[in-house]
Amino acid sequence: MNRMRPKRGYRGGNLFVAGLGILGALILTALLAPIVAPCDPTIQNLAQGLSGPSLEHPLGQDKMGRDILSRLIYGSRVSILVGLSTVAVSLFIGTLVGVISGYLGGMVDEALTRIMDVVLAFPGILLALTFMAILGPSLSNVVIALCVVGWVNYARLTRGQVLSLRERDFVTAARALGCGNLHIITHHLIPNLMAPLLVEATFGIGSAIVGEAGLSFLGLGVQPPTPSWGSMLNEGRSFLLIAPHLTAFPGLAIMAVVLGVNFFGDGLRDLLDTRLKSAIQADSRLLEKKQSGKDLAC
Repeated sequence: MNRMRPKRGYRGGNLFVAGLGILGALILTALLAPIVAPCDPTIQNLAQGLSGPSLEHPLGQDKMGRDILSRLIYGSRVSILVGLSTVAVSLFIGTLVGVISGYLGGMVDEALTRIMDVVLAFPGILLALTFMAILGPSLSNVVIALCVVGWVNYARLTRGQVLSLRERDFVTAARALGCGNLHIITHHLIPNLMAPLLVEATFGIGSAIVGEAGLSFLGLGVQPPTPSWGSMLNEGRSFLLIAPHLTAFPGLAIMAVVLGVNFFGDGLRDLLDTRLKSAIQADSRLLEKKQSGKDLAC
C-alpha cells in the first residue's frame, strides 16, 4: 500500500505563507487603525485604570485607563514605519559600501572593511543608545540610530557576494566586451545580489522592530502620547504582579511580529535559493523511489 508522506519541498512555501499572513495582517491593521481600533488610544479614564479585559476593552486598560487594544493597533504603525525605514536606508548604504569595497578591492576594500570591524566591535544596542543620547528621543532619531548599527550587515553580505561574483565568467565576458565598471555593477552584479539582500532585509525588519521597542522601553524612543509597544512595556513593568496584561499583550505583539518576519524570511530564502530547491526536489524524488521500492517488496 502506498503511503503519502509530506515532502520537504513544501516547508519553504508553508513558512512563506505563514509569515506573509502575519505581516499582511499587521500592515492591514496599521493602515486601517482609525477604523479597526475600538477607542481613541489617548483617551484616559483614571477611574478604570489597570482594569482587566472586558467586553468593552478586550485587552484591558492601562494605568491611565486607556484602551490597550487601541494602543497596540496604533503602536503597530510606529513599528512598521521604523522597520521599513531602517531597512530601506541601511540596505541602500550597506549595498553601496559593500559593492565599492568588494569590486574595487585593494586599499579601498581594506579601509572600508576596517570601518565595518570598528562598528561591529561595539554592541549594537549600546551604539544606538549613544546616538540617541546625542540626538535626543524622537521617531526620526530612532531610525538614524538603528541605521548606524544596521548598515554593516548588508555591507558585509554585499562585499562577500561581490568578491565571488566579480570572478565569474559573465563579468569577465562583460569586461572583454568593453563594458565599464558602472555598467558591470548595475547590470551584472546588483541583479545577482537582490535575492540574498532581500532575504537579509526581511530579517532586518524584525531586528529594527525589536530595536525600536528596546529604545522606547528605555525612554529614548517614541515619546508620549504616541503609543509604542516598547513604551507600553515600560509603563506596565511597575504593575507586573497586579496587572500582568499591561506587559503581556505588548510582549506577545512583538513576539508575533518578529516570528512572522522570521517565517517570511526563512520561506523567502528557500524559495529564492534555486540550489536549495534543486537539492530538496532531488531528495524528495529519492525518498519516493525508496518508498516505492519498499512497497513493491512488500
